Amino acid sequence: MGKRLISLDNIVILVTGAAGFIGASLIVRLLRETTGSRIAGIDNLNDYYDPALKRARLDWIEHTAESSDSTWEFVEGSIADVDALRGLFSELRPSVVVNLAAQAGVRYSIDHPDAYIETNIVGFYNILEACRRYPVEHLVYASSSSVYGGNEKVPFSTDDKTDSPVSLYAATKKSDELLAHAYGSLFGIPATGLRFFTVYGPYGRPDMFVYSACEKILAGETIQLFGEGLCKRDFTYIDDIVEGVVRVMRGAPIGGEGSSTVPHAVYNIGGGCPELVIDMVSTLQDELVRAGALSTSYDAEAHRQLVGMQPGDVPLTFADTEALERDYDFAPQVSLREGIRRFVEWYVTYHVGERCDDGDLSGEG
Repeated sequence: MGKRLISLDNIVILVTGAAGFIGASLIVRLLRETTGSRIAGIDNLNDYYDPALKRARLDWIEHTAESSDSTWEFVEGSIADVDALRGLFSELRPSVVVNLAAQAGVRYSIDHPDAYIETNIVGFYNILEACRRYPVEHLVYASSSSVYGGNEKVPFSTDDKTDSPVSLYAATKKSDELLAHAYGSLFGIPATGLRFFTVYGPYGRPDMFVYSACEKILAGETIQLFGEGLCKRDFTYIDDIVEGVVRVMRGAPIGGEGSSTVPHAVYNIGGGCPELVIDMVSTLQDELVRAGALSTSYDAEAHRQLVGMQPGDVPLTFADTEALERDYDFAPQVSLREGIRRFVEWYVTYHVGERCDDGDLSGEG
């Protein structure tokens, strides 16, 4: 599929989910590297996890904006609020929209389905309608590796069938892809969906395993390892994710021959090297010891519990990123060891000092 090149300088860029993990990291990157652009963000700052972390990300953005050659503005609001969203589009007339606003989490969707329908379905529909009313050069939106469900073929390719989701979260993300394709077919909206694979790193989400495992280790709590510890995840460092998003933003699909006439494409962004979750935990423990946040006498085995699979979970995720490398010359660069080290260094700075003033950071005793 052909691509139309877009400069990210001297344009208006709207990022939804601006106070989220990927959203904030992307905005910081854009502020550091663009010139003359108006970068705007929207986020409802909900309490799915501690809003203090979301506000810390906004502070990070504000600090970065002080020395940027582009401008930054933030709107607190929800993409499910159709009037507010249309008003924002009417004012901004963005050239590029990156939709990262979503209700995330597989297990949370079991007990809170309404939140997923409101944001992931209604909210994304509102985004598409706004892009229809106020035409954009490119809509980039977040999908998820969860759309592959229990796929046993590896690595997961965007050519694989994704019509058997095993969670409501996955179903909403697949629905977004279908909606974007339909709007591309009907109204010519150039859109690219990105299936993210297990993103982690500084300013990450506390509900995701790398972050939550770190908290449990330092608190001396037991870590449950689902799938008897044999699950594998394609861990992807945040800087690799952001690099991929930025490259995709610069190239909007324009369609081609036959069935490719719809200006819509979907890509995987993953580390391309699945790791056993139990090995990731061991790496995390090593790096916490290295950072001086965990005692060398920490008994790892005593703090692990092997349990079965949970509803909505899958045993393996593994991204085939060949298409992204072919079309955007992108490949992940950060190893799991290096990524975990960077995350731990941030975590210690952000969390540990305020919790452990007595110098005992082991989580024991």
